[in-house]
Amino acid sequence: MTQLNETPLHALHVDLGAKMVPFAGYDMPVQYPLGVLKEHQHTRAKAGLFDVSHMGQVVVKGATYADAAAGLETLIPIDILDLDEDRQRYGFFTNDDGGIEDDLMLANRGDHVFVVVNAACKGADIARMKAALEPDLTVTEITDRALLALQGPSAEAVLASLDERAAGMNFMDVATLNLNGTEAWVSRSGYTGEDGYEISVPADAAEALAKALLAHPDVEAIGLGARDSLRLEAGLCLYGHDIDTTTSPIEGALIWAISKVRRAGGAREGGFPGAAQIMGQIADGATRKRVGLLPQGRAPMREGVPLFASEDATDPIGAITSGGFGPTVGGPVAMGYVTKENAAIGTTVFGELRGKRQPLTLTKMPFTPANFKR
Repeated sequence: MTQLNETPLHALHVDLGAKMVPFAGYDMPVQYPLGVLKEHQHTRAKAGLFDVSHMGQVVVKGATYADAAAGLETLIPIDILDLDEDRQRYGFFTNDDGGIEDDLMLANRGDHVFVVVNAACKGADIARMKAALEPDLTVTEITDRALLALQGPSAEAVLASLDERAAGMNFMDVATLNLNGTEAWVSRSGYTGEDGYEISVPADAAEALAKALLAHPDVEAIGLGARDSLRLEAGLCLYGHDIDTTTSPIEGALIWAISKVRRAGGAREGGFPGAAQIMGQIADGATRKRVGLLPQGRAPMREGVPLFASEDATDPIGAITSGGFGPTVGGPVAMGYVTKENAAIGTTVFGELRGKRQPLTLTKMPFTPANFKR
């Protein structure tokens, strides 16, 4: 058996009574004694603390920020060059077929670009950046820092109690704060649909900071189980499930992330892997689309359930890629792909569950309104 990696907060998870499971090569907490349902509800009502230290933290640096941004734009179809200092943006690496190699967050930190990538993809992502960008740029994985996420409506008050400057940040702002006596790289972002922050801190200071945050009466430790149900209700993709190397950003309903300056007619159009395929889909549409789905019954429909246009159709029109019970919605929710002919909001499709066809209604996402501080 392969030895699992441990985050700097591993001992704290065990002390808190977490149920630990393998995830992306790490031993991670899936839930705590509070339980997934209550962890989900607590994050929506107050604030949840997540350990996301398994994700990759990378610094890309050149002679100037513009050099680093221009280099990354050869791999990522978004506007990095014009991103304001101390602002963050969502993006993705694409491949020559227009598929998504990974999705990520990146920030302009003045003299470099700070990139956060998914845990399961970080080795390939770093290798991709090094092969394409070095030696003109330097690509450095940050291995001596932990990454925490504080999410929920109480997150601002909790973090501002440690550094009042946190309250002045807006959604996607980035700042260097002093939290519990340590330098923290903080973005006002997250992956739950709630207001909140992602916090990079030196590994040797992570446990003390986590304990300081958990000492606040509004904060509970939250595991991967509730993280998944929260992001699903928020309509957010899980890489390797809802998007992957065979999925284009247009199919994945992520066209909003492709900056106009990088599209046809833009000042820096194309120049990234798969540009021709992606531009073609922007112009002509994709043959399938990621959609939100509400099962009409009470039974959750999970990843892999085939979807049909009618109760007696022979050939599937798509499949569910994420699904489960939505505690805030109060019922099952799902997302998946259907053919463009069946992708209109309000359309009824049928999922085959235990040999029976059950109806689902295509619906707008997110299932739960976002609470970001704009």
